[in-house]
Amino acid sequence: MAGRARGVEGSLPLIGLGALGVVFGDIGTSPLYALKAILEDSGAVGRDDVYGVTSLVVWALVAVVGVLHVAVMLTADNDGEGGVLALAALLRKGMSPGRTRVIVSIAAMVGAALFLGDSILTPAISVLSASEGLEVAAPSMSHLVVPLALVILAGVFLLQPVGSGRIGVAYGPIMLTWFVVLGAGGAASIVQDPQVLAALSPTWGIAFVAQHPATGFLTLGAVVLVVTGAEALYTDLGHFGRRAIAVAWWSVVFPALVLAYLGEAAAVLRDPGNAGNPFYGVVASWATIPVVVLGTFATIIASEAVIAGAFTVLHQAGGLGFLPDLRTLHTSRRHPGQIYQPAANWTLAVAVLLMVVAFRSSERLAAAYGVTVSATVVLTVVLYVAWAARQRPRPAVRLALGLVTGLLATVLFAATLPKLVVGGWVPAAIGAVVFGLMHTWWTGEGRVATRLREEELSADELAGVIADDDGLRHLDGHVVFLTHDAQVAPLALRALIDTTRLVPEHVVLLSWDVDDRPSADPDEGSARIHSLGDGDWDVVGLDVRLGYAERLDVRHLLQEALESDPECLPDLDVDRALFVVTQLQLTTSRDAPWATWRQRVFLAMERLARDKADQLSLPRERTLVIGRELEL
Repeated sequence: MAGRARGVEGSLPLIGLGALGVVFGDIGTSPLYALKAILEDSGAVGRDDVYGVTSLVVWALVAVVGVLHVAVMLTADNDGEGGVLALAALLRKGMSPGRTRVIVSIAAMVGAALFLGDSILTPAISVLSASEGLEVAAPSMSHLVVPLALVILAGVFLLQPVGSGRIGVAYGPIMLTWFVVLGAGGAASIVQDPQVLAALSPTWGIAFVAQHPATGFLTLGAVVLVVTGAEALYTDLGHFGRRAIAVAWWSVVFPALVLAYLGEAAAVLRDPGNAGNPFYGVVASWATIPVVVLGTFATIIASEAVIAGAFTVLHQAGGLGFLPDLRTLHTSRRHPGQIYQPAANWTLAVAVLLMVVAFRSSERLAAAYGVTVSATVVLTVVLYVAWAARQRPRPAVRLALGLVTGLLATVLFAATLPKLVVGGWVPAAIGAVVFGLMHTWWTGEGRVATRLREEELSADELAGVIADDDGLRHLDGHVVFLTHDAQVAPLALRALIDTTRLVPEHVVLLSWDVDDRPSADPDEGSARIHSLGDGDWDVVGLDVRLGYAERLDVRHLLQEALESDPECLPDLDVDRALFVVTQLQLTTSRDAPWATWRQRVFLAMERLARDKADQLSLPRERTLVIGRELEL
């Protein structure tokens, strides 16, 4: 087995620096564009209005990020893994098959699809917002903004094979510098207008919404921009661990962001013209170019947070049976949560670059941004509350905090809905397509399992067939068959016997089940011997339980079984055994209980999945693939 997803270990400062470089990139670069969009949507110009929207920003950070995600959501880890899929799997533990389990599974797919839709916009808006600093530093070079953004983003995706951990350590010092600059610039601006500190009081935000109900509600849709990245923070839990993320947030990120937004507000109050780009209103003229360069690096890092989160979501979805199992490379031996998926990386790259070309400015992207982000947060909170309510004893304080902050997140989501008509439909549509693919794959996998149960013989039935056939000969050695149930003879075994008239002397039926946690306890793996036929022929059934973040390494597993119980598999030589897998040639069927077009989509997705030898780490020179046609 490979890919255990336990909590990370190691030096807290080093891991915290890595978390700073990966997890907080999206949230950390929001000051580049968030307050600008908020001021535009709110029309705030007077001191009271500026105080009001700034207060909303500060308390959104406190409630949605600090309380909801850091203090509450990060405690709901599934053996160290986080994110909407990990939370849904945590909720499904111990849940018997039925409607409730199906609803939870569908909710998990919706949340994952929304996250993946959002992960396409986040790198685009982050890098574009930094590239637009050229318009401030050198207006004559404004025509280079989009080409520069495209080049930077291409470089981001080219760097992904290095791994999020190594990138995080390299990016960490840069991001730390970025937060220091944010905090220092904000503090310098505040010193010039210390009255802006009054905006720290939530009463200003409440008063603004009360005095301007309609405008205040729409403004909340823009306030969502300051908390984008919170969902990636939870998804990246398995990369760096709760402690490192919490320490980095409270000691570095949160103070720097509060100072930055207060400083921007002070700059707008000193000169209303700064409302057009409040971030650079804080920056001294001599520092504009260095800050543009630093901001560009920071937005590169912001993209990394979402990309790493997307890899995690896709890997988890593959383990839970919601998507095909994509080729996954573990980029760290110490931290198995750090992964790289080539197919996902290049697909995201194309989609993100297309977003930049289509929207061409952070202002247009900001109008489309936030709908899927807030929807993902709301769905995650719903799953969290459902999970917390099932615990005994209930975590009363965290449950209450989750309900209160979840209500706030719901209000923010409702406020983003008007964005659907001005571009918000783009990530929503992407999410809808991804959900359709996930649900189709999930349905198809269930249908294939049903058809296999109809076609395959039980072990006892096959034993009877063999006993009645005197023309069969024995094949010396061990042959390992991969099957979904060790009590059932796989189609490949029947095909081998029917075609060659040979019965392997020693048969190992290896089956595995996927648990609703990242990694299963090794003690739960078991080997059972099922004797079929006479003493010259035996079948050993080896049942294995895996976590959804693990992938089956057959040779390693057999070696572990031999070491733990040599009598279980007598005389088995793993380096000489023959491995046989069934390769189903699936075809559509008009009699199937789902639409033909969905069957075709499933078949297209099935071709994208890794072949069995690669997926199961089998030696190709000793692996026999036997094809069998099967109607859906």
